[in-house]
Amino acid sequence: MTDKIPLLIDTDPGVDDALALLMAFNDTRHALVGLTIAAGNVGLDHTVRNALKLCEVAGREDVPVYAGCAEPLLHPAVDAAHVHGLDGFGDIGFEPAARGAEAEHAALAILRLSHEHAGRLLLVALGPLTNIALALKLDPSLPGRVHRFVVMGGAVTAHGNITAAAEFNIAFDPEAAHVVFQAFPRLDLADWEAVIAHGFLHTRAATWLQAESSRARFYDRISMKTRNWSADSRGERWHSADALAMAYALEPDGAQELAERPVAIELAGTLTRGATIVDWNRQHGRPDNARLLMRYDQQRFETLVQAALAAI
Repeated sequence: MTDKIPLLIDTDPGVDDALALLMAFNDTRHALVGLTIAAGNVGLDHTVRNALKLCEVAGREDVPVYAGCAEPLLHPAVDAAHVHGLDGFGDIGFEPAARGAEAEHAALAILRLSHEHAGRLLLVALGPLTNIALALKLDPSLPGRVHRFVVMGGAVTAHGNITAAAEFNIAFDPEAAHVVFQAFPRLDLADWEAVIAHGFLHTRAATWLQAESSRARFYDRISMKTRNWSADSRGERWHSADALAMAYALEPDGAQELAERPVAIELAGTLTRGATIVDWNRQHGRPDNARLLMRYDQQRFETLVQAALAAI
């Protein structure tokens, strides 16, 4: 058995996910055992295609890619193509990867890999939680085999980015998030509000993307649309949600402030569907089920991003 930590990433590549995946590819302490793919930022055909292409660009064709759920569990949802491009990778017209996805469904791959790496698996969810919810419905014992579960999602004080109260990943499939948050007795949450607190300057990112590496060149191209949108919409700092979650997953000791609280998903609110409700005062008697990332070492975060782009 390798000493490396087995890492399984459930994702919906888009541009943020791509940067997070480059960080995971670049980490030597973890063994990336698979990518399970869902619809989210864009449709499943595109997210699978994007995952395969990124593996190829990074020289990581050894990482298996498993296609999963093409839509939320119950209700249709709007994607984020206006941010990431219609294909999720900036509409640059890249040549598809030479290989295809594995035949096994993502939910089944999650369960199989959880058995193969029982008690050691680091599971990181960067997109809607549909695949993981389906895996839980097939086998509710999944949480007992996962050593650590990191989720990018939510807005802990209801400052949402897709509705007034909800963050995109959770709002895309609230029923799936409800299943997951109820099933796991403990998860690590990197939410949208933490992301906003850990932006980095567009000018610095532009410098990193000038590095003479295939990773930086490809990422520069696919992220241009998103970076321009971000500069117009949010100002001088760029916020990469999945990259922050991945930094916390790979190097948890970079966390400088954490809070543990009960968190539940709102399913029925007229204005708050998809909101992550944090019981800050523990008024309802539920156990703490989430460790919330409040502050992460900014220099460490930026160094991990630079290293992923081969910019240092």
